[in-house]
Amino acid sequence: MDLLIIGNEENVNDVKSKFKNLHTYTHIDEVENPDLSDYDYVFDFQIDETPERFGVYAQEEKAIIFINTVKVSLTELAFIYGRPEGQVYGFAGIPGFLSRELMEVTSFDEARSEVLSACEKLGTDCQWVMDRVGMVTPRIIFMIINEAYYTVQEGTATKEDVDKGMKLGTNYPYGPFEWAEKIGLQNVYETLEALYEDTKEERYKICPMLKKEYMLAR
Repeated sequence: MDLLIIGNEENVNDVKSKFKNLHTYTHIDEVENPDLSDYDYVFDFQIDETPERFGVYAQEEKAIIFINTVKVSLTELAFIYGRPEGQVYGFAGIPGFLSRELMEVTSFDEARSEVLSACEKLGTDCQWVMDRVGMVTPRIIFMIINEAYYTVQEGTATKEDVDKGMKLGTNYPYGPFEWAEKIGLQNVYETLEALYEDTKEERYKICPMLKKEYMLAR
């Protein structure tokens, strides 16, 4: 299995942890036009930073390509850069989401069986979801994080109280602020921003406190 990872060291560690039978891989970062001729699989964690790379993927016929579509959907990319000729799928590549038992994936509708087959070859269980910004689990978790910030902003509880209450009350492994730290506030902010732009729903409108922390951390 010849696999290319486009991302940072944390992304590499996520892939190595996810695919236990992975022996060899190539890692590159911040490349616009990668040469894919030597690879069977590609995992691109940074497509939102360099979306023009999708133009390369749209012409690829050999490699099976997974791109991180939490902040931008396959449909949006295909609208700008063209519908892929080969096998291009989306996956939840935000930190903390690839390490789960199921890999959350999406595809153009008619390719459902193909994406399930590709995941089986990689040795992972997967769950097909609709091609939408935020996918499913990230959309839910980030909405909870946003609401938690509103709760603290209004003085109802502290961050520590919210985290403790969430874990005790719902049996979640992390509280909302623990999730935010694990995922990265930049990822939370940018995904919520994309979700609000996509849906215009108030639940994704970024809490001023979250926005302030994001801006101060930049």
